[in-house]
Amino acid sequence: MNQRIVIDTNVYVSRFLRPTSVPGRAVERVLTADLPLISRATLLELKAVLLRDKFARYVDRSAIEPFLNYISETAEQISTVSTIHACRHTQDDKFLELAVDGKADLILTGDLDLLALHPFRGIAIITPMQYLAED
Repeated sequence: MNQRIVIDTNVYVSRFLRPTSVPGRAVERVLTADLPLISRATLLELKAVLLRDKFARYVDRSAIEPFLNYISETAEQISTVSTIHACRHTQDDKFLELAVDGKADLILTGDLDLLALHPFRGIAIITPMQYLAED
C-alpha cells in the first residue's frame, strides 16, 4: 500500500544537494514507491530555500526548475484549509497543515521541532533513516 507522505523542505534540500545521502535515498523511495504530498506553501518554500545565496556554490541553478517540476509532477498537490499552531517555529506549521488536510500517513523530517510532535493527530513524524528502515 502506498503511504501518503509529507516531506519537509530540509529533506528535499538534502536530496537535491546529495542524492545518495540518507535523505536523498528516502526522497527517491517516496517518489517511486509512495505518494508525496505538496502544497503551494511547501513548494514555494522549497524553491526559495534552493535559491538562497548560501547554496549558490553547491547548486547548479539550472537544475532547480527541473527538480521542482519533478516533485510537482510526482506529488499530489493538496489545497490546505486547516490552520494549525503547534510548532515552536511557526513556519513549520505548514507541514502539519499539509499532513492533516492531505490525510498523510507520515511526515518525513530531520527537524527536531517537528520530530518532537510525533505522533501528531495520529500522523507519524519520522526521520529519513527511520523511513528507510521500514520494510
